[in-house]
Amino acid sequence: MIRFACIGALLCLPACAQPVLYACASFTKEYVVGAKLPPSGLFERTAKGEWRHKGFNTPFVFGLDATSNDPATLYLAAGNGLIRAAERWTILTGSDVTELRDVAVDSKSQNTIYFAHTAGIRVTNDGGSSWRELGASLHRHYTETIRVDPRDSKTLVAGGEEGIFRSADAGTTWKLAGAAGFQILRIEPSPHDPCFWLATTQQGGIFASHDCARSFENLGSLGVGQNLYDVAFDPTQRERIAIAGWGPGVAISSDNGKTWVLRNSGLPRPEVTSITFDPRNPGRLFAAVHEEAVYVSGDCGLKWTKDGLEGAHVNRLRFLPGGRPR
Repeated sequence: MIRFACIGALLCLPACAQPVLYACASFTKEYVVGAKLPPSGLFERTAKGEWRHKGFNTPFVFGLDATSNDPATLYLAAGNGLIRAAERWTILTGSDVTELRDVAVDSKSQNTIYFAHTAGIRVTNDGGSSWRELGASLHRHYTETIRVDPRDSKTLVAGGEEGIFRSADAGTTWKLAGAAGFQILRIEPSPHDPCFWLATTQQGGIFASHDCARSFENLGSLGVGQNLYDVAFDPTQRERIAIAGWGPGVAISSDNGKTWVLRNSGLPRPEVTSITFDPRNPGRLFAAVHEEAVYVSGDCGLKWTKDGLEGAHVNRLRFLPGGRPR
């Protein structure tokens, strides 16, 4: 285990305030090999609307998670391992695993953490002291995204190169749930209905489940032949959903995915890598345009304005519970 002192540590007392918006971002546009790496990795948007770099410099952070029980601690899926970002930053994995793609903390047990990586899925039940591989039974081990069912910690949903897979026994066995043959890019459950899940794909469009992720069906033509990188449910509006993609840009549904409208007015181009709703402000959206900036809309995408992180490639935008003192 390797320990690093945190530069600008994420320090928080148990009593935290508002949700915080984080970005997993890198500044590699026009980067020359051998030059000093610009600040990259984890960024936090402050209450004043400024973006601040947190922790040490790493260009490859693809996912992050936390729990409401311990909002002072973040877990980052990074190119060099699973990072625990707290008062001190610690890499919890060894040199045998790299290129992590996603991380999910069990909301019912903060010591149980899953991560998806290019060679499978791993879990710890002791806060990162030891890890077990769970993806050995998958035909293709590459896994892009992993989620824990909010109703049942033994149920996991993962997406990889050959579709969406579900496990009802904490990863011991896996069954194909849908989107066979498609690369899955993101999977999310609805905060309003834990049996409603959406998955975005490379070339295959959107897949939906209404039976607690046991099966998924295609929602239609949106994103077919394109890459849909992210999906976000509006926590303030039950039927509102946003999709981010390369080609569609931002697509919004107000009827649980039955119909979609494109909302790209004010964006420099429709190449959006991540999107998220502000849980404190109904209709407020943040979207990341590839190597342009993060943009914000106060009217559910009708108009967009630049918010910051100019020139960055953002892998993930996400609000997490409990703010840190500023």
